[in-house]
Amino acid sequence: MAYQTTPETLSQAQIDHYRNNGFVHIPGIISPEETSEFHDAIQNFSENTRPNESDDIKVRDNPVFTQLVNFWPENETIRHLTFHPNIGALAEKLAGVPLRLWHDHVLIKQPHNETPTAYHQDQPFWPHNNSPCSISAWIALCDVPVERGCMTFIPGTHRYTDLPTQSTRDDNILFAAQPDLEWAPRITVPLKAGDCTFHHSRCAHMATPNSTDEPRVAHVIIFMDQTTTYSGKNHIVTDPLELEEGMLLDGELFPSISEFPSHINT
Repeated sequence: MAYQTTPETLSQAQIDHYRNNGFVHIPGIISPEETSEFHDAIQNFSENTRPNESDDIKVRDNPVFTQLVNFWPENETIRHLTFHPNIGALAEKLAGVPLRLWHDHVLIKQPHNETPTAYHQDQPFWPHNNSPCSISAWIALCDVPVERGCMTFIPGTHRYTDLPTQSTRDDNILFAAQPDLEWAPRITVPLKAGDCTFHHSRCAHMATPNSTDEPRVAHVIIFMDQTTTYSGKNHIVTDPLELEEGMLLDGELFPSISEFPSHINT
């Protein structure tokens, strides 16, 4: 399939933007046909599953969004998206280091949900050591204008590497931890269906409310350094695995991008 952006067409300016600012907008990372198929797979599942009925998928409803954590082992269609070779290859080129999968998650912001996702960094939530270059691909599976809950980033905040965990429901917690960021510039990035933003796991970001009549459907794929080890911190993905602190996060659940298929059939 033809994609608007591939590792071969990724420009040095896009790589520099990511590394300097902690995020970058990548248009057309998947095709329109794939976007429609993946969107429908997520919507069909979410409409027919009650929150918290599955211990494996961890469906969570809260005032901010509906979240399906580590969806790829449970849904063959979404597995193709999470292991999409174009996405993984672009992530690794932007990060500049070998990566492996941490986990995926679906984020659905329901219609007329007037609750924003508060500014936060992702990495403080994770049980990771030795992962300075972790990166998330936030893929829009529908058009995401400002009114539907698109992302806003604070450039350069990926360099703040020692901030504590920040709640996605508390508008002030990031700025209480780092007051100078309250006056920092912010960049909002609306996306067309099939577009993606990549962001560093320490780049502070938020999402606007969804004031439209349609759900905002996004799929997030998180990649970590191949050197990442388990810190011992509790997390929904690692809690069932009985890991010991210091163990390398590898194996079937955390494959390296080099192990991803070179093509997909959807």
